[in-house]
Amino acid sequence: MFDDAIATAAAVRSGEVSAREVVEDAIARIEKHDPALNAVVARRFDEALAEVDAGLPGGPLHGVPTLVKDLGMQVAGLPLTRGSRLWAGDVSTVDSELVQRYRRAGMVVLGVTNSPELGKNASTEPLLHGPTRNPWSLAHSPGGSSGGAAAAVSAGLVPVAHGNDGGGSIRIPASACGLFGLKPSRGRVTTYPVAGTLAAPLSANHVLSRSVRDSALLLDLSSAPRHGDALAAPTPSSPFVEQAAHAPLRLRIGLVTRRADGGVVSPEVVAAVRATAALCEELGHVVEEVEPGYDAELLMSGFGTLMGVSLLADVEHRLAELGRDLRDDDLEPFTRMIHDHYRATMTPVHVYDALAAVQTVGWQLGAAFTSYDLLLTPTLPLPVPELGVLDTTDPAVMWQRGGDYSSFTAVANATGMPAMSVPCGLDTAGLPLGAHFVGDLGAEGTLLALAAQLEAARPWERVAPGYR
Repeated sequence: MFDDAIATAAAVRSGEVSAREVVEDAIARIEKHDPALNAVVARRFDEALAEVDAGLPGGPLHGVPTLVKDLGMQVAGLPLTRGSRLWAGDVSTVDSELVQRYRRAGMVVLGVTNSPELGKNASTEPLLHGPTRNPWSLAHSPGGSSGGAAAAVSAGLVPVAHGNDGGGSIRIPASACGLFGLKPSRGRVTTYPVAGTLAAPLSANHVLSRSVRDSALLLDLSSAPRHGDALAAPTPSSPFVEQAAHAPLRLRIGLVTRRADGGVVSPEVVAAVRATAALCEELGHVVEEVEPGYDAELLMSGFGTLMGVSLLADVEHRLAELGRDLRDDDLEPFTRMIHDHYRATMTPVHVYDALAAVQTVGWQLGAAFTSYDLLLTPTLPLPVPELGVLDTTDPAVMWQRGGDYSSFTAVANATGMPAMSVPCGLDTAGLPLGAHFVGDLGAEGTLLALAAQLEAARPWERVAPGYR
């Protein structure tokens, strides 16, 4: 096993190992570790080896094994269950555009990773597949909704894995599992052929990685707009992998340690983020404390409506496809509560108001970038929860606790701004913590350059203890 995807591809190119040996090693690691982790919920090992033997494209990641999240992206021949019993029989017939781009880069897809039902949990504990466990502590959550991907990368099953992020779903598990996780700008990565009209502007696809350079290269390989995309992020000034290779100019960073909704932030989380701020200052950047600067109530009102209406549409379309009504065991209780609420209450005026609300929040947060290049916050306001804390069989518990874990991350989804989680140490229980940076639309290059600078100054563990 090599440190990251770029090192793996370099070893294959040099002849140090063959692509088949790399893929066989990843398969062996999945078979050894995944029974305890439950990160990989569908596999295509024989097909992957056959692809290697037939000859892979000679792309920059030739021979690198990867995994795709079981939500929002299709892998031909594999289930796309979305973590839900309602979609348990759904099998993809084509690869999504993003998966095709991974394949053209020479990557080998080994399977799909666990996700909470329809991504509506900051922990990965679907009733359909069971919980995914954090490699740093099997009693704890790997985060969500890309928790299966994070656990797989953190445990060294693959060097990099696909995830998507509708409220923090790349950054939350990156923080929980000690990884680097970047949510790109709105419109940076195409969703084709999934044409979601509400949640899609909130959600973004990318990867969870051990290194910053892997994330930068994958963004270069995956982010060209597809003709006809309704949204497109600003064109970067140079390849992201080049921007990540050079230290950024002196940055102005606004430090936010208070939640906009007034909720609790753990003192040890604040201490870790302040230590990251101090490191930024040591590297020559200017850090000043600022207030959150946006209306949390307006954010959650608009954000909740857009996510809820999207969920409602997904369920209703699936039922029409199956030609039947909703059954009691189709959805988890929390998902069913969301569905029933929006089915009973939603009007076109609510949707219009929700779209206006998230635009207003965007302008509110955007004002910060007239004075600062980036904002720094915690990724998670609280330490990594144990499995069972976010229990979707108890809607009251989810209503009370669910929003806590996305309280710093969701605003970047509403605004479309890029944001990242960078490992910043361990809590008192020995579990990872993440520092969260947000940039203005199109600022991925700045984020990646700073992340690489932080990575070089204080390297983090590439793989969870015990899985090296």
